[in-house]
Amino acid sequence: MELVRLEHAVIGYRQPLLPPLDLAVRAGTTLGVLGPNGAGKTALLKSLLGLLPLIAGRRVLPLSRAPRIGYVPQRDRLDMSWPFTVLDVVLMGRARLAGPGRPYSAMDRKAARDALGEIGIGDLADRPLYALSGGQHQKVLIARALAAEPELLVLDEPTSAMDPAAERILLELVQRLKQAHNLSVVLATHQLTAVAGFATEVAVVDRERQLFEVGPAAEMIDPQRLGRLYGREVRVAQLDGHTAVVVK
Repeated sequence: MELVRLEHAVIGYRQPLLPPLDLAVRAGTTLGVLGPNGAGKTALLKSLLGLLPLIAGRRVLPLSRAPRIGYVPQRDRLDMSWPFTVLDVVLMGRARLAGPGRPYSAMDRKAARDALGEIGIGDLADRPLYALSGGQHQKVLIARALAAEPELLVLDEPTSAMDPAAERILLELVQRLKQAHNLSVVLATHQLTAVAGFATEVAVVDRERQLFEVGPAAEMIDPQRLGRLYGREVRVAQLDGHTAVVVK
């Protein structure tokens, strides 16, 4: 079952970024959107979400309604001078469910605290936002997305500022949430290690080369294909049942 589909879509900000493309997000899958910085990944995600109007083509909702979406944008760091607590930020994810102009209910507050607890940072609920580390801030944004009770979780470069150990912990968290809530996941990244062994499907994006390709992860995580994309030697190996990618 498809949640959202782009058909012959031309994406971009007034000017096309990529050739016309077809892309579908299917229920229960994890789509990795892979490409170097500036490749057009964020524009592709926003087009999928309906936040960026298409220049041509169309966006189709096969369910005859928009899927519930939890979105973690790239570099979404709120103004630390604002007097927000962590709970205030996570409650923002309930805004659409609460309804326009309506105050948050006790149920909304419980859902927000439950999301923080599931992410593993329930003890931070009453802490001011400015007191968080970068990794804690990222987890708060994922909790905000989870509080929206999504069918589709979309993350734009969620591990870009993390070291490999922190990246692995965050990806394992997302995988656990996917299984626990039967989520579909779209993850955009320029880091090969964030996709290998995590995504079930991979879309390769490169604005400079006017390239868009999508297929099963086993087919797309290919040394020659990735080497051409990044302009460097790439090696792919299976280690203890996991896919390892090394960029030389």
